[in-house]
Amino acid sequence: MSSSSDRVAPSPDPAVTEAVLRGLRGAPPSLPSVLLYDDLGSALFEAITHLPEYELSRADARLLEAHASAELAALPGRLEVVELGPGGGRKALTFLAPLCARQGAVTFTAIDVSSSALDACRRTVETLAGVTVHTLEDTYLEGLARAPREAGARRVVLFLGSNLSNFDRAAAVEFLRGVRAALAPGDALLLGTDIGSDPARLVPAYDDALGVTAAFDRNVLARLNREWGADFDLGAFRHEARWNAPERRIEMHLVATRACEVHLCGEAFRFAQGTSIWTESSHRFDARELREWAAQTGFACEAQWIDARWPFAHSLLVARP
Repeated sequence: MSSSSDRVAPSPDPAVTEAVLRGLRGAPPSLPSVLLYDDLGSALFEAITHLPEYELSRADARLLEAHASAELAALPGRLEVVELGPGGGRKALTFLAPLCARQGAVTFTAIDVSSSALDACRRTVETLAGVTVHTLEDTYLEGLARAPREAGARRVVLFLGSNLSNFDRAAAVEFLRGVRAALAPGDALLLGTDIGSDPARLVPAYDDALGVTAAFDRNVLARLNREWGADFDLGAFRHEARWNAPERRIEMHLVATRACEVHLCGEAFRFAQGTSIWTESSHRFDARELREWAAQTGFACEAQWIDARWPFAHSLLVARP
């Protein structure tokens, strides 16, 4: 068992700063969702996955527990595993355990923008004998492009937890195309996707009674204060989750509870009472869309598994020549 770390410098950087300013100037104002996942945000999101309202994380885990062996059986030969956005490493552990039993030793690479999430993932996965762990602090596609590759092994990329839902439909297709470009023929992507569209279940999952998701959302403003020198009054904004039926997505907003003015990077931004800052979207796709997108982006959808208690799917996509 061994580990290595290869990290890049954290934000703020000019590209993120420009995205922040462009979003706040917009109508309606918005912020890039990447801001949600600093070290504190990643810890809060890990807490969200344990909340009773957030059933999709348990559906994801149930699918892995029930079908990891079948998912692996569809991929003969020696495998190495890369996970994009691994969280605390619990799902990776479930997937890697039968693989270790099959081939004795496994190389695993975790890619995330949060160093604390990577540290937690590494500690969890290293409890499994036979796993060599690498971590890359980077964005998904850039990290995937530079992830070390084991000679002679097929690569399996895990993108679980409904992370694809953070992209709109056009961006999701482009993301899948980018993943395929980083893979060789025969490599695979195991994709987790929430396919439910019942607002009665979805809205509480993004606005829990304990207020953890609200803290996760407002941490965006706290991060702007910490890292960009802004002067947001966190008490002047409340969290709100909305279901946008035409677009089939949950939206997270921070709504101004009073008129206020905020200063950031030499600019002043005024928010009237009731103005909302759009911080994240979580889109709902369906199983048919996923199969169609696989065909469009150079994959073949070899199999799909859907949880019986929450509409959540695992799709096994294999890179075509």
